[in-house]
Amino acid sequence: MTASLDLKVDWKNVPTRTIAAGGVEFAYRELGTNNSGTPVVFLVHLAAVLDNWDPRVVDGFAAKHRVITFNNRGIGASSGSPATSIEQMAQDAITFIKAMGFEQVDLFGFSMGGMIAQEIVLMEPQLVRRMIIAGTGPAGGEGISKVARVTYLDMVRGWLTLQDPKQFLFFTRTPGGIRAGKEFLSRLKERSRNRDKEATVTVLQAQLKALRRWGSKEPADLSKVLQPVLVVNGDSDRMVPSENTYDLARRLPNSDLIIYPDAGHGAVFQFHTDFVPKALEFLAR
Repeated sequence: MTASLDLKVDWKNVPTRTIAAGGVEFAYRELGTNNSGTPVVFLVHLAAVLDNWDPRVVDGFAAKHRVITFNNRGIGASSGSPATSIEQMAQDAITFIKAMGFEQVDLFGFSMGGMIAQEIVLMEPQLVRRMIIAGTGPAGGEGISKVARVTYLDMVRGWLTLQDPKQFLFFTRTPGGIRAGKEFLSRLKERSRNRDKEATVTVLQAQLKALRRWGSKEPADLSKVLQPVLVVNGDSDRMVPSENTYDLARRLPNSDLIIYPDAGHGAVFQFHTDFVPKALEFLAR
């Protein structure tokens, strides 16, 4: 566990470290301040590695909090084989959090990471103080079992147009959405040195299998989640249909809801200048 953190470190330059737990060498990055109470653990999306986090969001959180991002088993620079269920990913995240010496954390889960966050809080509620979940849905939610189909279609669209598939998967095809997508993809390239290993086809296939299973599950009893939860999405999410966001907000008894207009799956990145202050205010309550 890190004794102190350099406040001058930003996402572009923060070193990648490893910690061994549960037979896995977890790759992680840590930045921010030690003096801000509960650390915030980021849980990443489908086929993502450490370098897929938006620097504006990470640095924004780290201005007020101790922030930890990590790769689950078999992802990027972490060792092992990738998990094929959301439940196993959650269990591995719990193993990592405890190995870091944290007794309680806040969670920020985006997309698949938001599903992992839900499992963590149901498995070990005492470990979680507050949650922010974005672009995500509940087990058995509308359209989640079809994420693979949408993903593969947009991968082909990206290949045919020589564009990153995230331009289609995360953002709307309106002028504002297209512009936001290009700006986001440009920010992801700001870290030019000591980048993470890219996700492999094996990782993508394992995680899509996990999402199909999650989408076919019986809905969980989310009324048991008493922690405050901030639920966020765009109004036009194609990957995890936006109806799921409204469903989560209804079923979580202590939730706040933010829906961004003319925005898709990546709304928290498109509207980072609005989202980050609201997220910090939520965590500070």
